[in-house]
Amino acid sequence: MTGTGLTHLGSAKARDSMHQAMQKAEAELTDSMRMFKLGLDGGRPQGDAPGVAPEWFYKGDGSNIAAPGQPLVMPGFALDGGEEAEIAMLYVIDDDGRPRRVGYALGNEFSDHVLERQNYLYLAHSKLRPCALGPELLLGDLPADVRGTIRVLRGGQPIWQAEFLSGEANMSHTLANLEHHHFKYPPFRRPGDVHVHFIGAATLSFTAGVRAEPGDVFEIDVPAFGAPLRNPLAAAEPEAMVRVKPL
Repeated sequence: MTGTGLTHLGSAKARDSMHQAMQKAEAELTDSMRMFKLGLDGGRPQGDAPGVAPEWFYKGDGSNIAAPGQPLVMPGFALDGGEEAEIAMLYVIDDDGRPRRVGYALGNEFSDHVLERQNYLYLAHSKLRPCALGPELLLGDLPADVRGTIRVLRGGQPIWQAEFLSGEANMSHTLANLEHHHFKYPPFRRPGDVHVHFIGAATLSFTAGVRAEPGDVFEIDVPAFGAPLRNPLAAAEPEAMVRVKPL
């Protein structure tokens, strides 16, 4: 499972608010805004040549996927558990090593935004968390403009909601460019492997000042995908320090 960020026209503001306020001069832009500007300038290539590479991260293997309705569990060491409502692209690698797209699904990429806000170099750590997919698979082409609603429910009532926006009309990168820059690496074209690739979030409740609590429910409701994706937040107990012994 992998993903990419800073791909949506609303995502840069959300990320930059965690990595200091946007600066006026380009020379003073945060690294997040520099990456976003690269996508704006070169993420939608014309012709057969690839565009600029997007941000990329690893989310673990299939054991990190929570089914629809199942809890998204914050590890005991986590500082936060917040939704990232996205579209996930699903693939299988055929016998000849070619990626074959199976379809698209709603995804809650779920990250530790407090950890990431401490330093952007903690991004890799903040992404090693569970995620959720489904409950339905969209076959064929992804509509260019995908809209819906994201909610955080507490006691069955929304404490925050926002519009879900995705699809290439709302992105700084084309889907083909994201696919190229993932599958250009030979280890990701191993026959028989299955890949889940998240394409980025445009809106986060965390940047609106919302801190989800255990028992809250994340809801992603997008009519184009059929039934909504809902997952409650849970928290694991802290664990003792992991100590390693020599063989």
